[in-house]
Amino acid sequence: MFARIAAAAALSGIAAFAGAQGAPVAFGQIMTDRALPVEVTSDDLSVNQADNTAVFSGGVVIAQGAMRLSAPRVRVIYLADRSGIEALEATGGVTLVSGEDAAEAARADYNITTGIIELRGDVLLVQGDNAITGDTVIVDTGAGTARVSGRVKTVLQPGARE
Repeated sequence: MFARIAAAAALSGIAAFAGAQGAPVAFGQIMTDRALPVEVTSDDLSVNQADNTAVFSGGVVIAQGAMRLSAPRVRVIYLADRSGIEALEATGGVTLVSGEDAAEAARADYNITTGIIELRGDVLLVQGDNAITGDTVIVDTGAGTARVSGRVKTVLQPGARE
């Protein structure tokens, strides 16, 4: 993960680093409508009706509107009445893309009801030429915002000068 940050810094020429804890950032140009259907594709599916869960594994890709989440394994927790999805738990290395923004982490938990996604474990957030790393990123899909915490490191590209 730090190799990706180093590569981003090398490409930039000059980089500025900030060590602020709990840094807020924007995430995703398009806010996700939580009423849109959630489409899941994978190699395998295992359903447990006793606890209202399903486990998708092997090249899992989840799409909702313009947002895409991919991971090797995703556990889906259905609402008690089975009328919809309550939450998603993605593990094994997760990639989240929304508009031109992208994030990578070891794990992601997405609460469909609140629209909150929590990315944990060596999180890398890339926005254009800028990159931010941290231990945890909380993304609010409704507001289009994110909050980075836990040893935050930022690579910012200087603007073009005239």
